[in-house]
Amino acid sequence: MLNITAARRGRRQSLELNMAPLIDMVFILLIFFLVTTSFVKETGIDINRPTASTAVSKEKGSILVGITKDGRVYMDKREIDIRAVRANVERALAENPESQVVVVADKESQTGVVIMAMDGCRLAGANNVSLAAGLPGK
Repeated sequence: MLNITAARRGRRQSLELNMAPLIDMVFILLIFFLVTTSFVKETGIDINRPTASTAVSKEKGSILVGITKDGRVYMDKREIDIRAVRANVERALAENPESQVVVVADKESQTGVVIMAMDGCRLAGANNVSLAAGLPGK
């Protein structure tokens, strides 16, 4: 009986799990998801958009300018002055010249503030300035 136990001890091999390929695979997946992820910029406020039956959704990256019902203007999750819209849009267009500008205005906001914001965007050099509207039923 002792000889069998000693023989088993001699044949016992140490099992190792090589972690290097697993770690390499995790890093490859992490890099893949970071590269393919598109980050959505928000205006930083909750806006009740008007609905339009002719509204279409845009997939391309956009610069968002938010306007609340009481006339406050937001961009990149911070409140800005209506006169600073042009400078902020110029800065954003310098980072990404192909971006579209979307003015996201509350349905109860004043038309004058919306027009001033859109005018500031056009004066900043934006070629494509749109007004956001919600899709019906969404």
